[in-house]
Amino acid sequence: MQQLTEIRWHARAGQGAVTAAKLVAETALELDQYIQAMPEYGPERMGAPIQAFTRISPQPIEIHCNIENPNVVVVLDESLLATVDVARGVTEDGVVIVNTCKTPGQIRTELGLDSGKVACIDASGIALDTLKRDIPNTPMIGALAKATGLFDLRPVIDHLQKTFGKKFTQDVIDANVACVTRAYEEVAIDG
Repeated sequence: MQQLTEIRWHARAGQGAVTAAKLVAETALELDQYIQAMPEYGPERMGAPIQAFTRISPQPIEIHCNIENPNVVVVLDESLLATVDVARGVTEDGVVIVNTCKTPGQIRTELGLDSGKVACIDASGIALDTLKRDIPNTPMIGALAKATGLFDLRPVIDHLQKTFGKKFTQDVIDANVACVTRAYEEVAIDG
C-alpha cells in the first residue's frame, strides 16, 4: 500500500456512499492502517448529489479536509457523469470506478482520461439481482478492492459480516457478501 490513499466517493443521497466510505475505512483499520472517513452534504433530500471521502495510510494522517486530488474516485450513480466533474483532480495514476453497463474505454473517453485506470461494474444490476433493491454501495466496495488492490476480498467480507451482523438478518448479510464477491469477480478494468 502506498503512503496515503485518498478516495472520493460520488453518489446520490440514499445510495450508501457514506456507509461504503466508512466500511472501507474500517476494513483498513482492521488491517492496522490509519483512517479517515467523512461525508460532505447538507440538508439534501434523497437523490441529491453528495460526496464522501476516505483516507487510508500506514502512517498517522495529519490532514483534515476534503479530498481534492484523489488516488481513487468511486461513482455510484452514472447519471452524475453528466452534471458533476467526477474526475476533477484525480491523480495521473489514479483509478476511476463507475457503476455502469458501459465499458471502461467508453467511460475513459466520456471523462477525457488519458492516464490511470478505469474500472466499470454494473453494481446496480448486481444489487437488484441480489438485494432486490438498487443500493450499489457494497458491490462498489468489491469493485474497489479488485481495481485498486487495497484489500483482498476476505478482509472486506469479514468486516462486512461483522458490521452488518449487528443490525441485519443473515439473509441480508449473505446478499451483501454475494454483492461484494460478484463485483470483485466481474469488474472490468482498463489501464
